[in-house]
Amino acid sequence: MVTIKAAGLTKRFASLVAVDNLNLEVEEGEIFGLVGPDGAGKTTTMRLLTSILDPSQGEAWVFNKHTVKEAESLKESIAYMSQRFGLYEELSVIENINFYADVYGVAKDKRKDSIDRLLGFSGLMPFKERLAGKLSGGMKQKLGLACSLIHTPKVLFLDEPTNGVDPVSRRDFWCILYELLKEKVTIFCSTCYLDEAERCHRVGLMHKGKLLRCDTPDVIKNECNVKSLEEAFISIIKDYESKQPE
Repeated sequence: MVTIKAAGLTKRFASLVAVDNLNLEVEEGEIFGLVGPDGAGKTTTMRLLTSILDPSQGEAWVFNKHTVKEAESLKESIAYMSQRFGLYEELSVIENINFYADVYGVAKDKRKDSIDRLLGFSGLMPFKERLAGKLSGGMKQKLGLACSLIHTPKVLFLDEPTNGVDPVSRRDFWCILYELLKEKVTIFCSTCYLDEAERCHRVGLMHKGKLLRCDTPDVIKNECNVKSLEEAFISIIKDYESKQPE
């Protein structure tokens, strides 16, 4: 089942084309990674797919809901964890989760099991009374993820979720993501770490608003005859740039 679909998706800011004619499909239960340098259009793509921005051209659907025409109902089925997810540092872990449960309209009599599961899932149970401002960077990311999952979304959008987080916490975070796949959650994430991109089922390389290549990590590496995604993406970008007019 196709969970995310973009058809000719384009976003312009004055003369800047941030996303240029994006065509993409992501399957249910897949981890899809969007990779590219700063300014490639990754965050803009996520904001288009989560109905935060309207496209200048083209259309997109997430879980069979049109991102413009059905924006409000779409938000019930998705979660978006931005680079600066809005945790309240003066609130405790449990208070932050309850706050987001209120935001998402989760009934109070149905929260306890979900909250206990998320605290255990993320390893935050021993720290549930700790202020969010006193957590480490990795623990804050796990709390942000728990808050994003409180309403049981079907599609999870993560914008560079482990940027600046230590390697051990990054590994733990990805273990949590793989557990989510057992519940058929579709995960769409951007990352600046190419070793993380290797963990995705498929990856897309964005450069200057264009999706240059989209396939499994192994296929991309084999086609470029290299051993790492970093080498493959450098090769793909160089080839693209060499074909651009002066």
